[in-house]
Amino acid sequence: MMPKIETLRLRACDPVAQRQFYCDVLGMQDIGDGCVGFGGEEAGICFLKADRPYVQTASDLYWKITLAVPNIELACEQLTCKGLTVSAPHQFQNVGYLAHFTDPEGFAVELIDHWFEGHRPYKPVNPNLLGGGAHLNLITLRTSSIGRVQGVCKGMGMRPLCVQSINRYGFTLYFFAFTQDVPPSSDLTAIENREWLYQRRYTVLEVQHVHALESVLTAEGPIGGYAGIVLSGPSKVDSSDDLLMFRNAE
Repeated sequence: MMPKIETLRLRACDPVAQRQFYCDVLGMQDIGDGCVGFGGEEAGICFLKADRPYVQTASDLYWKITLAVPNIELACEQLTCKGLTVSAPHQFQNVGYLAHFTDPEGFAVELIDHWFEGHRPYKPVNPNLLGGGAHLNLITLRTSSIGRVQGVCKGMGMRPLCVQSINRYGFTLYFFAFTQDVPPSSDLTAIENREWLYQRRYTVLEVQHVHALESVLTAEGPIGGYAGIVLSGPSKVDSSDDLLMFRNAE
């Protein structure tokens, strides 16, 4: 059995309200054990109890989740109608067609279209689903040491899918997944790999290598924030290496 990114664990002051938001507003379902998700091969999200609120900083290990959608304009309209403040969709360089918002406790959520702006082929979508059918495409962590991260991911059997250099902003994005899928181009920096990546129906690990960052910060104890990723299947996790805070499912 192929290993899987099973669960993203986040600490929140009101886990019940968080789960309700992700179900009622984002269209996820309660999948049990305090988790919500879209199902299929995608990761679920488990909200744990925190005693202090989450406050994001630019050096945190955890950054965001990304929901990929067939139609980002539809998704933004749907969320705005439900009272959320969502940024206008925009094409960010040759990376993706994006929009952003935060959940009730301040966790960042990115929307990304399956296609670059102006590339989307005409295809009817279900208007009752977020953006025509959202899926949890990316979980994004940060690192100051991409070589170590690549070693950890390779050791667990993850395949590199894409590399995106964003030199203007001082970082490079690396994408890894438990999959046998092969990107369209063997050159992982190729632009044609990007829209393909956003259409994957399993959750991909995105790692932002911040070039000037000396170290990343992790939330400790009862503070709101990232509490790790749980893997299922025969992954090889070294419990002594807490670099990405991975854990095997019990």
